[in-house]
Amino acid sequence: MANTTFSGPVRSENGFKTITKSATTGAVTEISTVGGAPVALADGDVTLTNATHSGRVLVVPDGTQDNTYTLPSPVAGAMFTFVYGGAAADATDFIVDAGSDTNFFIGNVAFNDTDDGAASVVFADGNSNSKLQVNVPGSAVINIMAKDSTNWYVWGSVTGATAPAFADQ
Repeated sequence: MANTTFSGPVRSENGFKTITKSATTGAVTEISTVGGAPVALADGDVTLTNATHSGRVLVVPDGTQDNTYTLPSPVAGAMFTFVYGGAAADATDFIVDAGSDTNFFIGNVAFNDTDDGAASVVFADGNSNSKLQVNVPGSAVINIMAKDSTNWYVWGSVTGATAPAFADQ
């Protein structure tokens, strides 16, 4: 594969795709879309894909129920950014699910408690926590990036009355 150098701006009307290509089969797998428009997630459970969701800001609605957003199988470099987009503190939760305890989270989420102003950090256990529950957020930005083909890095912040929580399946 050759490198290309541009001396002027490079423009795309629909973002850029980061891909991998199998040396054996030639199959192309999309990892992320860089620069694509934000994706408004449904008020319901959603199974995410790299082609549609990775590399874009994922806007979480002020839900009418607890919503689960299930990540695809990890592909190194795939990136998912969840932003709570409600106009007020949500009365429901959103859950990010890696699908299996073998695809666990590594990292933490900062928490600012609106009840008492205390700040804390909530850590994944780094060996099996594959669910992150963001409880009744007033504000939330959660970043999740595939470390490799097994695990996910996680970092971000949540402001609300109840701390986020990591758990096993």
